[in-house]
Amino acid sequence: MDSAVIHYIAAGLTDRGRKRSTNEDAFAISAEQSLYVVCDGMGGAAAGEVASSNAVDEMVKNLKARNAESPVVEAAEQAIHAANNVIYTLAQRDSKLNGMGTTLVALVTEENRAWVLNVGDSRGYFMRAGRLEQMTIDHSLVEEQVRAGRMSAADALRSPLRNVITRALGTQSSVTPDVFPVDTEAGDLFLLCSDGLTRELSDDMLASILADDLPIGELCERLIAAANDAGGGDNITCVIVRAEA
Repeated sequence: MDSAVIHYIAAGLTDRGRKRSTNEDAFAISAEQSLYVVCDGMGGAAAGEVASSNAVDEMVKNLKARNAESPVVEAAEQAIHAANNVIYTLAQRDSKLNGMGTTLVALVTEENRAWVLNVGDSRGYFMRAGRLEQMTIDHSLVEEQVRAGRMSAADALRSPLRNVITRALGTQSSVTPDVFPVDTEAGDLFLLCSDGLTRELSDDMLASILADDLPIGELCERLIAAANDAGGGDNITCVIVRAEA
């Protein structure tokens, strides 16, 4: 059994894309708190930016305040609930923010254990030995239709309903994240990203870029550039985390 101590390095990048005038995505890398998070805000005017930035800030703040005896994954779930409450309360108090919300995908780590948590359709991927796997399940109307056998994956990509999210932070008084655990090994790679990346690039294209033996900051740059070259129809954000011995 491999007893090597695992640590994590990370890089992230966000881009407005080619067709949006503002960037409603937000991300944070907090290695000290073993937290990595990407949020994609939604709402009129600046509401999406308010939602995503508050979600990221609440995640970092709550993880910093966690009791050292508390499991990191439990602290992350509590932080998501706290972020949801902050965003929901702001939206209730200010009519200009009414209806705002944000997706969230986060990674927390503890030695050779990691957990990916998500709400919405921002995705978490896991790559080992060149094989890329989508860990998260999109909380979207078309994904539910695909899983129920009522729509093909190809039809889902073209559907005018593909932007309809069925679960988000801030749109309801409570929210439940999905949680996906994994035992990590040196060389494992995690990709957290907003749908501005995955709408433009297939999983095969993502895997091809991530397979290059490059610094993870450069991999982020290549992902963003490829998504923009493919159309850049939305804000694009990615965070890459690599496990190392």
